[in-house]
Amino acid sequence: MKAAIIMGSDSDWPILKPAYELLKQFGIESEVVVASAHRTPGKVKEIVSTAPERGVGAFIAAAGAAAHLGGVIASYTTLPVIGVPINATSLNGMDALLSTVQMPSGIPVATMAINGAKNAAIFIAEIFALSNKDIADKLVKYREKMVSDVEAKAKRVEQSLNKD
Repeated sequence: MKAAIIMGSDSDWPILKPAYELLKQFGIESEVVVASAHRTPGKVKEIVSTAPERGVGAFIAAAGAAAHLGGVIASYTTLPVIGVPINATSLNGMDALLSTVQMPSGIPVATMAINGAKNAAIFIAEIFALSNKDIADKLVKYREKMVSDVEAKAKRVEQSLNKD
């Protein structure tokens, strides 16, 4: 099973690239596409409607401003859609957040934080881990590394205080 990362604009790629890299780290293949819910709706529909044939099991939908991409994708599929609102306007991403999170009943989009692409990748890994032990094991190791990283940082701060 693979993930599809769909972004509304190529300017979103710097925010999405860490998610792509994280999916690779978890052993999850992904496809990356630029397609706009407003400017290329036919392309979005084609990508989503043919996704099962390509082995896609979940979507990351990233868009800014009037961020309808996640909702449009969700309207065409019953596969999980994870929305990533992008900070792209003077509203600092709040417009995109509200556009992504306020979905009508029956068409859910799991919405991450503004620019929260890494969490979207982790969420897909958690979904795929339900049926893939290798991914589940990689998630456990990822969390363990987070713990050891925080502990090492805490120790450095403590040591710097003891020098005074």
